[in-house]
Amino acid sequence: MKLYRVDEGVVVEVNGQFGLLAVDWNKILIQKDLKAFIEKQLVKSMPTKLNKHKILKPIGDNQELWACGVTYLRSKVGRQEESKNSNGGDFYEKVYNAKRPEVFFKATPSRIVSHNEFVRIRKDSSWDVPEPELTLVVAPNKKIIGYTIGNDMSSRSIEGENPLYLPQAKTYDGCASLGPCISLNNPFDDDTCKIKLTIHRDNKKVFKDEVLLSQMKRKQEELVSYVFKECSFPHGCFIMTGTGIVPPNDFTLQKDDVIKISIDGIGELKNTVG
Repeated sequence: MKLYRVDEGVVVEVNGQFGLLAVDWNKILIQKDLKAFIEKQLVKSMPTKLNKHKILKPIGDNQELWACGVTYLRSKVGRQEESKNSNGGDFYEKVYNAKRPEVFFKATPSRIVSHNEFVRIRKDSSWDVPEPELTLVVAPNKKIIGYTIGNDMSSRSIEGENPLYLPQAKTYDGCASLGPCISLNNPFDDDTCKIKLTIHRDNKKVFKDEVLLSQMKRKQEELVSYVFKECSFPHGCFIMTGTGIVPPNDFTLQKDDVIKISIDGIGELKNTVG
């Protein structure tokens, strides 16, 4: 089952069939059992087609987006490479093996864009990449109620200059995208589930890679527990789980690049660099 946020309410996809529910999106994200809630509402749904609707970002109006770093080996190595000139590499080695994961605040809804909208790169950055990430949808009671695709836009030049510059490298207008839907199926149930990233420039593919979700070092419940340790989320929150795909050091995003991120069983998130 998948849920799409649209102007008219919620489009529910079940076995390739679509139905429109006139339900407040912010209400469904605080449900303790989202699947059961939607199943009860389905009798009220009106048949529809997804292409009739504009897909909106799935994050609620009063929610926050948090993120986790260095949860894949490739991410650790990439961070060490970018920070070697500032002698910051040891920090990433330590956090990869530490009991406490790296978690940080990423963005408010106003700085997040939806499927088919424009993400941005910072004007004061010279080395920028997308970070494809499975993103958890978490209810106020800490229960994971869904999954979506996230693009954690990142300035490697700024973070590489000094690890303490992480907030500047990560948080700015258009710094993330989420979508296109929320899937209620747990992708961790499939050991072969992959995250895939492709980047096109002038209609030519300039980068492609993929990673198994099972290569994530941290457990999803572990990441949720640390985000919620001293923070309450009365409206729930979204949590990015880290990236296992890092483009080579000689690659940087350019204006008009098209970024496509797909996760098996969820779909594809597409954005253009604006």
